[in-house]
Amino acid sequence: MNANTNNNGFVQRLKTMLKVDARRMFTMPTVWIMFGVSLALPILILVMTSFMGGTTVNPQTGAEETVETFTNVWQAIGSASGNAMAMDLTSMCNINLLYFLAAIFVCVFVGEDFRSGYVKNLFTVRSRKTDYVFSKTVVLFAATVGMFVLYFVGAMIGGAIANLSFDVAAVGASVGGIVACMVSKVFFALVFVSIALTLATVGKQKLWLSLLGSLAAGMLLFTMIPMMMPLNSGAFNVIVCVAGGILFAVVLGAVSDVILNKTSLV
Repeated sequence: MNANTNNNGFVQRLKTMLKVDARRMFTMPTVWIMFGVSLALPILILVMTSFMGGTTVNPQTGAEETVETFTNVWQAIGSASGNAMAMDLTSMCNINLLYFLAAIFVCVFVGEDFRSGYVKNLFTVRSRKTDYVFSKTVVLFAATVGMFVLYFVGAMIGGAIANLSFDVAAVGASVGGIVACMVSKVFFALVFVSIALTLATVGKQKLWLSLLGSLAAGMLLFTMIPMMMPLNSGAFNVIVCVAGGILFAVVLGAVSDVILNKTSLV
């Protein structure tokens, strides 16, 4: 009987926290700005780079150099090669930029909780930091999923405007592979959300500190993404990314809980 009562109390607390966090998040202008950027970014990239193709002359050597641009809309999602060492335009300006955007949003959202005094007031009446961390992870991950969906929609719009090819086979992938790639990328975002959330609990009101740490961590992970989530992904890629995302969320969630319990809230 006591176990059932405790479980009901836990679920009720989480429901309350999730409602509060969701309401706070969707009333912030920042989340709508992030959604707008996620939608507009691929459109701008694909349309603007469509005018950059051709050859240029290197002023130092006098040799002609070919400017690589997007020829297929699926290049805005990733590459089938999974070459992490590629440094051309198509390998850098794609959906992977959203990981940094998500990390920035996490730091801003959590930093605002500390800056406004919301966290201090919350823990005055609620002593469970675990509920706060769990709720923040779920809500922020949901917002990140929204960013990825909007980017995908924007890529389709941008590809149509730029008159790019939608041929899946031309990039060495399949429809199933692209679906697996997107699912893998979305769940891998949980890694970035968890890292940024932990660093935000460290930085608290010092937004610059949490942003610096999150972006630095993101740069270290950035080269892994093309290898782990190519366009021709399969079930193995999905399993690895889902498991990795959940593992990071659990471990770093526990770390965030310890930080909130052991350090000052200001």
